[in-house]
Amino acid sequence: MTGIASRSQLRMSFLRWALVTVPLVLLLGTLSGRLSGSGFGNRWFDALAKPEFMPPGWVFGVAWTILYILLGVALAMLLHARGARHRGLTIVLFLVQLAATYLWSPLFFALHLPGPALGLIALMIALAVVLIVLLWWIRRVAALLLVAYLAWLCFAALLTASIWQMNPNAAELAPEPASTDIVL
Repeated sequence: MTGIASRSQLRMSFLRWALVTVPLVLLLGTLSGRLSGSGFGNRWFDALAKPEFMPPGWVFGVAWTILYILLGVALAMLLHARGARHRGLTIVLFLVQLAATYLWSPLFFALHLPGPALGLIALMIALAVVLIVLLWWIRRVAALLLVAYLAWLCFAALLTASIWQMNPNAAELAPEPASTDIVL
């Protein structure tokens, strides 16, 4: 075959990427949250003082589900953009961004470290801005999908900073239950 791919072939190529990236991004995000005990129901998190603008718990599940889907679609668009300038660098930054996103829940909810979690969100915000700029030159729709993610990160940073400020001894609140092991 020496012809250029048709529009339907290009669309199918993108859909194949999306059928892998969207479920994978969503699954890894869900696992990160579940394994670190994120959200309401976590004894430590429930014991924290929270700001008045804290949304109800269900909002986080809905928001992150939507954001992970948007991230998966944006990643599919990026992977589909063969031959685009700076595509390789952008893919690497996208994957670093995803890794940082998946690390936030364990850092905050499992390790009880709101200060370092705030630092990680700052890094995530910086990476998201760089990704939006790079994606703008590769696939503008993918860049626009990340704007919602960036907005949520800014809100999450405000929440994390408020919780950290309101709970200076956060690491000592609601310690894990004592071990039932018998010490000889």
